Amino acid sequence: MRDRETAFAKINLALHVRRRRADGYHDLETLFAFAEEGDVLHATPADALSLTVGGPFAAALAGDDPADNLVLRAGEALRMAFGVTAGAALTLDKRLPVASGIGGGSADAAAALRLLVRVWRLPAGDPRITAISATLGADVPACLGSVATRGDGRGDRLVGVDAAALTGMPLLLVNPGVALSTAAVFAGWDGQDRGALAVGAPWAAARSGRNDLEPPARVLVPGIVAVLDELGAGEGVRLVRMSGSGATCFALYEDARGRDAAAARIAVARPEWWRLATRLR
Repeated sequence: MRDRETAFAKINLALHVRRRRADGYHDLETLFAFAEEGDVLHATPADALSLTVGGPFAAALAGDDPADNLVLRAGEALRMAFGVTAGAALTLDKRLPVASGIGGGSADAAAALRLLVRVWRLPAGDPRITAISATLGADVPACLGSVATRGDGRGDRLVGVDAAALTGMPLLLVNPGVALSTAAVFAGWDGQDRGALAVGAPWAAARSGRNDLEPPARVLVPGIVAVLDELGAGEGVRLVRMSGSGATCFALYEDARGRDAAAARIAVARPEWWRLATRLR
């Protein structure tokens, strides 16, 4: 029997970079939220663990070493931790642009963990699953839950938030069609601590926050400025910002009508840009 799981697109409603640590990582404060849509992962029981990638953005992964794929690494880590001898034939429908600041491989890895836990009938609440997610990348623990949360430290020290004001909010994602290296963006950060992310209600914290990686990302990909300008030009816009290390930007709207009007206008004006009209989970 074939099973499926969505790798929900990750949104950083705010992302404050506080300092560079001795281990080379950065201390972050961020508000994670997730779209209702994303990549889609399917699994069919099999003797071995394998992965086939298709979809609109499959070509961007064609040259990668399969051993480095986070989906397979997640599966192998689960097998080792729980002594699983079964396999699974995995198929990833890659619908989100690669290296675009919206979770990508992290969301795919988290979806693989959720999916294979079901396929292999493992205990969903076992702490080993969360521990595995943390070894796969700083964003994977947040993507594992795929619910609004605050992240501190590397972004992997998570605290739940009241997401009632966020759930169902119309969301438009736009990418100018340029992959952007996370390492290059962090290398371009100016090192200035511009203050803490507010605590309390997540919507208020998001609106008063910022994305400290946006300025260096704009230098590397000037098209981000045009994307933000287009998103900010619509009616009913509540928040416009770049997500993560870019280059995907997002706008949140008062209603679906404003979102859909903006998506239609951008489709005509900039048909080469990738767009996804959706909602926050």
